[in-house]
Amino acid sequence: MALRYEAETKGVSGRALLTTLPVEPDELAVALVEAVDDHAERIDELITRFARGWTIVRMPAVDRAVLRIAIAELLVRSDTPVAVVLDEAVELAKRFGGTDESGRFVNGVLASVAHELRG
Repeated sequence: MALRYEAETKGVSGRALLTTLPVEPDELAVALVEAVDDHAERIDELITRFARGWTIVRMPAVDRAVLRIAIAELLVRSDTPVAVVLDEAVELAKRFGGTDESGRFVNGVLASVAHELRG
């Protein structure tokens, strides 16, 4: 999540950010950052559709980064259970999110997205 947040705040792609890191990041982190880049349009369409009352631009950057990473994981890591993706994303949003309601917001959006993507 931190890599996605940094890429977003710097206005660069995740792949571009990965090339500037002083140490090799974890393989899963690389896979998820690249998945966000590869599926950006679909991910943002899902966020837009299920984040009722919020536009992507209005969302706190941390919430947006958490949602993008979690949705990428739902898309490309079918071996990761939905409950694990949601639990980790909600915990990140609660801990680092932009509002007191970030955890609930992320949970609601991701639950809808997960239902659509994984049934």
